[in-house]
Amino acid sequence: MFDARRGRLFVAELGNGSVEALDLATGRSAGRITGLKEPQGLAVLSDRDELAVASGGDGTVRFYRAGDLAPVGALSVGGDADNLRVDPASGRLLVGAGSGALITIDPASRKVVATSPLPAHPESFQLDGARAFVNLPDAGQIAVVDLSAGRTLAGWRNPGPKWNFPLAIDPADRSVAVVYRLPARLVRWNPATGQVVQTLRVCGDADDLFFDPPRHRLYVVCGQGAVDVFAATGAGYAPAGRLPTRGGARTGLFVPTLDRLFVAARAQGGQDAAILVLKPRP
Repeated sequence: MFDARRGRLFVAELGNGSVEALDLATGRSAGRITGLKEPQGLAVLSDRDELAVASGGDGTVRFYRAGDLAPVGALSVGGDADNLRVDPASGRLLVGAGSGALITIDPASRKVVATSPLPAHPESFQLDGARAFVNLPDAGQIAVVDLSAGRTLAGWRNPGPKWNFPLAIDPADRSVAVVYRLPARLVRWNPATGQVVQTLRVCGDADDLFFDPPRHRLYVVCGQGAVDVFAATGAGYAPAGRLPTRGGARTGLFVPTLDRLFVAARAQGGQDAAILVLKPRP
């Protein structure tokens, strides 16, 4: 997660129970939060100048001052707290948690203000106005959730491929892009009808994908050790290249204001853990 105010990148280090703040100007650590239990989701609350951390091991969302990483509060949301998103309209925080729920938190009071039940644990989800599109790999579907009503409007059944983890919304046409792991496929959905509009082969073990609107591209970050690049055409998206990274490096973050794609690479084969910085080509 990127802190634009200070030029820092926050990295959840699940294996050692910590969150690292990296100063991008120097490439050095600017602080660390320790003692966490399986930190996974991160969100910067810009209006409050705080960092929120969701930990799957104890089912909490914890809040820290973004500047000095001092703790300022915590909230239990149930087991397996995972992805975090900030609703840009309300400033509220949403977290996927437990055996199936999207939980809405008021950051000011640090209290749960709404819960949208789901039939399985949510993996990646994205917000589009009052709706959320949610990957539910254990249920074999994508849920369309009305956040204002707290109910599921539709469940799009997976079209053959399984294990849908990363999800993103195309800012150009609002289509929903989902990457599956078995077999490895990129599938684009019509958000109004829930119909598949395109299916493409993609690198294996994907966990993140991002749209690059100025270049009309899509980046898929894969644990296979690659980033697949797709370019928009008149007929959808087409393969436009594959960039090598490192085996197991499947978590990333594209920061449009910096024009950089950051990929977290784990330690292996005598190489230290690192953040790989990729600059998109013009």
